[in-house]
Amino acid sequence: MSSSAGGGRGGLSLDQTAKTSGDRVVTSFPCSPPAPKCQMPRLESRCWSCSCASSVEAKHSSSEATWLAAKAEEMMSIITSVLSQAYGSLHDVRTANLIRRGLVLFTVGVFLALVLNLLQIQRHVTLFPEEVLATLFSSAWWIPPCCGTGAAVVGLLYPCLDSHLGEPHKFKREWASVMRCIAVFVGINHASVKLDFDNNVQLSLTLAALSLGLWWTFDRSRSGFGLGITTAFLATVFTQLLVYNGVYQYTSPDFLYVRSWLPCIFFSGGVTVGNIGRQLAMGGVEKQHMD
Repeated sequence: MSSSAGGGRGGLSLDQTAKTSGDRVVTSFPCSPPAPKCQMPRLESRCWSCSCASSVEAKHSSSEATWLAAKAEEMMSIITSVLSQAYGSLHDVRTANLIRRGLVLFTVGVFLALVLNLLQIQRHVTLFPEEVLATLFSSAWWIPPCCGTGAAVVGLLYPCLDSHLGEPHKFKREWASVMRCIAVFVGINHASVKLDFDNNVQLSLTLAALSLGLWWTFDRSRSGFGLGITTAFLATVFTQLLVYNGVYQYTSPDFLYVRSWLPCIFFSGGVTVGNIGRQLAMGGVEKQHMD
């Protein structure tokens, strides 16, 4: 029965034995191979490869990047607005400072023109028509505005030229030195009508030495010397044209239609007004730094 069952079914071996222990029967199959063990997958490996976790992490990263981009854009807009406001306020301050300096220089030029022109008229160095001498301050109406405008232009050009050449003027930068420079300039102009020489050439050489001494004492800059020479040349040409057209005239002209010492007066005047403009510009810069 066993052999037929073994031969027919082919499932049980002839050496099969049955052991009975109480009411429990244990059957052993010595020829059958052991069954493989089934291992459960680890939770950690399944969690890392889960598509849900990857999508959540990607959404979190994208939201964080969007938040950072929004904050960066907000900060850039704030910085841009602050810089634009600062530039606008600085531009307004510089414009107001430039206008204020120009008005001060214009006033100084008008005052010096009235005083010095009156001195030359009294000493009969310049001659105007009789109807002009009956006006206010015995001077032509166009002389103070022209001198004031010239003083404003020259006084504003001096600090601009210093900054453009990269040579900030630091020699005797105080108002006491500026006032002494003005006094020396008035003295040179007074000497031009008070000193008596045998000829105008000697007077011109003396005034030229005094004008160079004024530049050396209160300026000593190449920009100041160059701008003073330019001022003297342009002002002398303008005066020659006025005298040529009969607006007024000089007594005893020896340099075409004017006196030969007139360029020296214009040179020293340009240096003086330039020092005033530099001092005003330095005060404006210090005020901006304090603000």
